[in-house]
Amino acid sequence: MATTGAERGVVLVGAPDWTAAVREVLSAADAAVAVHEASAPALRDALADGDAVDALDGDGPRCLVCDDSTSADRGLSFLETVREGRPDLPVAFVPREGDEALAGAAVEAGATAYVPFDEREAALVDRIERATDAGERAARARRFDALVDDPDTFLWTLDRDGRVAEATDGDGDATAARFDALDRWSESARGTIRAAVERARDGKRVDRTVETADGETTLSLSFRPIEGDRPAGVLVYGRDVTERERLERELRRSEELHRVTLAHMTDTVLLTNDDGEFTYVCPNVHFIFGYTAEEIHEMGTIDALLGEDLYDEAELDAEGVLTNVECTAEDRDGDEHALLVNVRRVSIQDGTTLFSCRDVTRRKQRERALTSLHDTTRELLYAESKPEIAGRVVDDAAAVLDLPAAAVYLFDAEESVLEPAAYAGSLVADGGRPRPRWPGDGSVISTAFVGNDARTFENLGRWGETDLRLRSAVVVPLGDHGVFVVGSGDPDAIDDVTREVADLLAATAEAAMDRVERESALRERDRELERQNRRLTDLNRVNEIIRGIGQDVVDADTREGIEAAVCERLTEADRFAFAWIGDVDVRDGAVRPRAWAGDERGYLDVLGAGTEGTDPGERTLESGEPTVVENVATGLRKAPWRSAALTRGFQSVASVPLAYDEFGYGALTVYAERADAFDETTRSVLRELGETIAAGIGSVERTDALLGGRSVELAYELDGTSTVFGRLARRADCEVELEGGLQRVSDGVLAFATVAGAPAERVVALANESASIADARVVSEGEDGGLIRLHLSRPFLATRLVEHGAVVGTLAADPGGTTMAIDVPSSVETRSVDDLVRTTCPDATLVARRERDGPPATRERLAADVLAALTDRQLEVVRTAYHAGFFRTPRERTGSEVADSLDISPTAFSNHLRAVQRKLFAALFDDAAGG
Repeated sequence: MATTGAERGVVLVGAPDWTAAVREVLSAADAAVAVHEASAPALRDALADGDAVDALDGDGPRCLVCDDSTSADRGLSFLETVREGRPDLPVAFVPREGDEALAGAAVEAGATAYVPFDEREAALVDRIERATDAGERAARARRFDALVDDPDTFLWTLDRDGRVAEATDGDGDATAARFDALDRWSESARGTIRAAVERARDGKRVDRTVETADGETTLSLSFRPIEGDRPAGVLVYGRDVTERERLERELRRSEELHRVTLAHMTDTVLLTNDDGEFTYVCPNVHFIFGYTAEEIHEMGTIDALLGEDLYDEAELDAEGVLTNVECTAEDRDGDEHALLVNVRRVSIQDGTTLFSCRDVTRRKQRERALTSLHDTTRELLYAESKPEIAGRVVDDAAAVLDLPAAAVYLFDAEESVLEPAAYAGSLVADGGRPRPRWPGDGSVISTAFVGNDARTFENLGRWGETDLRLRSAVVVPLGDHGVFVVGSGDPDAIDDVTREVADLLAATAEAAMDRVERESALRERDRELERQNRRLTDLNRVNEIIRGIGQDVVDADTREGIEAAVCERLTEADRFAFAWIGDVDVRDGAVRPRAWAGDERGYLDVLGAGTEGTDPGERTLESGEPTVVENVATGLRKAPWRSAALTRGFQSVASVPLAYDEFGYGALTVYAERADAFDETTRSVLRELGETIAAGIGSVERTDALLGGRSVELAYELDGTSTVFGRLARRADCEVELEGGLQRVSDGVLAFATVAGAPAERVVALANESASIADARVVSEGEDGGLIRLHLSRPFLATRLVEHGAVVGTLAADPGGTTMAIDVPSSVETRSVDDLVRTTCPDATLVARRERDGPPATRERLAADVLAALTDRQLEVVRTAYHAGFFRTPRERTGSEVADSLDISPTAFSNHLRAVQRKLFAALFDDAAGG
């Protein structure tokens, strides 16, 4: 039973006679109390389970009145159960027989009031009412505490001057400050708060929303007057509504977006009731139908707009939604539109069926055009020329684009003109042939071609196209091939679909022309490949010659053998008609053939016969550069050698120098029986062949030099700046002399040198500053000099001479200059050595030339065998040890000291030393045993 008005609900729980007695007391006191009864066990079980109890869930305040019979312990455990289940419920404990001990225990168990049963009736009612009031006050206090503890809720009490008297926001500095002047408020909020406080002081209730100074928090402030003297104080209740404001803003934006989307999207949304009558029409309905929303409503039903029998009602009820239902509808102007409609069962206000209409008219047009375009594309696959493609495109343009006039202009690159290759329809005023267009004439056709930019025109008269009967047109460049133009006399004939399909048709034509051009290029390429195959055949023939010559060079023991083998290889099997190798006699400057092969027929006898137009071989010997004559018959009367060669069947000639590392060994000249026999590839092969022959000759001469025999010593004087030794001697103001031979390593040359007149350490320090020296170290040192090791990073004259069989015997330098002696074997041309020395050291002066007899060859062969067996590192280690005095008795340097100078461990030094000893003894004893 619910209470109303000022009634207070009371629930009695106790023995039946006690319940009747209390009900009688309350009734006799005429108290405005609604009395309910409840069973103690049922109430206890419900409270223990946390379930709602009907007797306690009515409206208005409640009070539970119970006696001491509710539980075996005189009702105390019952009181505890009630207090645990409903801590907010006022409880009056009214035992039949009580005492002070029971009263204290009852209050401790949770009773709000203890009322002796035998008190006067008015006192009993008063005590119950006071217990109820106390419970209400406690509940309000708890609610207030919960409000104060809420971090999003604030309370301020303002005095009559608007200053903060109390604050629950934890800001102790706010007390006694003007509320509107607190730091937490923004400038705009201060004025709003000041006005709201004034109105509240006048007795008005004011609600305002303001932002804090940081702009990150929004508070809803409620200003309430505090009753009392005027002006009154003010209670300000604040709540953080930042999130609510954000959500409201987002909701407003979402609603606005929804309205804008519905107003501007091209799909139209309609709602109807069960009778098909419109309940909602999207504002954008005019996009498709041209009608306003009001005019659509006036049509009455969906059948009037989209036609009858659009869909099956039973199918829609079964499926819930039907998608992509096709239909046609007329707009306000009578134009027909193809539509795709989605129909869905909904429940939105009074609407039950939702229609979403999409205009696919252009899509249908595009599909029809693309079908025609597909047929055209298939036919273009078999076109074999650009004019044929142009004709097919123009013939199909009317079907594909539904336009009356079309033309294709092809670009003639030789004449630099766009020629009309195909045209149809009313393109020209007099029905004749369109005139050609020149790039730069300012017409729409030439402008589109030059700019490679497709254009759409609605008024061609503005371009001065006086000979074209077109008002609107699409002009599309066909790449480098030309231009496609299609149009009509109707200025409104071009729409987006027409423009798109015209672009596709032009792209198809361009692709077909690209294909024709590629196929033509491929045919030309095939012809070129045939020519290349012939050249490759010739090249393979030359490569076979080169491989054979390479093997001959390796196998030959003498220069004469190499030269004879080369000439024979070049002329065997009719590869070339004639070949010869020769050089210039240093004594009289005459050309001296050294070897030849082939059908010479006395041609060598005419060499040097005239001063004008010398033979290519003679020119190469003179200039040191390759010479090629592609056709001997050209300029026949200007050079005597041409007549001599032509009468012997020679029609082309090539001559290359035999040179390697600036050493020249003459020239190789080859003659062929056809013109242009020496293409660039063959020339390159012959140039490399010249270097190979020269390297082979140089190798043979080095071998001859190593085996001994007669030699020539060339002595030179230099001013001291041309060699690294001279520059080092001048800087250190000392004498520097090459000690022993030189060793070529992967990244330079190792050389040992004795130093006199300066500390070895100082010379090494200066040497390490030189760009030509990668590393310098002291091997041994005395009082005023020593032995140093130099790692030369740049090419060194001595090593270049060794490559060609010449050996530097002495190289000594002091501050005044440098002297150098070179041993040149008799098999090596001294002129080549002298040329190399003067080229490398322009300041060199030849001061002596002496003939010398060589020593027996056994020692040199043994040294060569040993040196060939050693690795570069082994040779470097043993030479350093030798020059450091490791092998002297007593030793001048220990193995550890030598190892330190080489940056290796003593163990590695010992291993290298034993390896060298083993190879030395093997060469010595194996050779002796074999002899």
